[in-house]
Amino acid sequence: MTIEFSSSSETVSSSSSETTSSSSEEPAAEYFWNDEFDGESIDLNKWTFDIGTGASGWGNNEWEYYTDRKENAYVKDGVLHIRAQKEDYEGQKYTSARMLTKGKFAFKYGTVEARIALPTGKGIWPAFWMLGENFDTVGWPACGEIDIIEAVNSENKIYGTNHWANGTEYATYGNNTGDYRNQKFDLDITQFHTYKFTWDEKYIRMFVDDFMYHEILIEGNEGDTEEFHKPFFFLLNVAVAGNWPGFEVDDSQFPNEMLVDYIRVIK
Repeated sequence: MTIEFSSSSETVSSSSSETTSSSSEEPAAEYFWNDEFDGESIDLNKWTFDIGTGASGWGNNEWEYYTDRKENAYVKDGVLHIRAQKEDYEGQKYTSARMLTKGKFAFKYGTVEARIALPTGKGIWPAFWMLGENFDTVGWPACGEIDIIEAVNSENKIYGTNHWANGTEYATYGNNTGDYRNQKFDLDITQFHTYKFTWDEKYIRMFVDDFMYHEILIEGNEGDTEEFHKPFFFLLNVAVAGNWPGFEVDDSQFPNEMLVDYIRVIK
């Protein structure tokens, strides 16, 4: 994903929906930061929301209008739901949510574990990703971007990608579960899987169910990657259409949801 921001933090309460998950019972004290989504509403001490369409569809020509309404983001039975819907709203034909920890939590180096089930469908683009905490001062791509999970359309494939400035030139490097080091990991991304992201002074690595699908060397700022030695914050969103999934959308799929059981950070 990428680059435009505005913020709002109005209260988001729970709403009813079917789900099939419950968070693992582990003490929160073990984690540097975590959200188990076990309450009755989204914790606004941890999350805020981008609102609107952003400049040029959040830099990607996306079609949705992001809201902080319970119709687009809510917690039920220990699971966060980010729901994309087909509806006329503020001049757009689709709504969704984009949640972020900007201004509330950022970190440098550690291990992230998240249990997530992703939506699929023509024109759907869910993501769990990160941007540099210095976004407001240096902009994108100089802040750096780490896409831990991205999926597009109806592919049962997960993409992991890094974006950075590379001096005066933009750079990107990514891999995916469809073909990583001559191996393929078959998975149904609509089911819950455990995603892990490890980040230290030498490497950034990404895993799903212990299968590594992305690795990048950042030791000594290899490849002008100094961006990845500074704090980053989290984002979660489901986009509708855009430069990557394209501009054909199957309206029969809505509502379509990303489900997040938990996110945990270990330093």
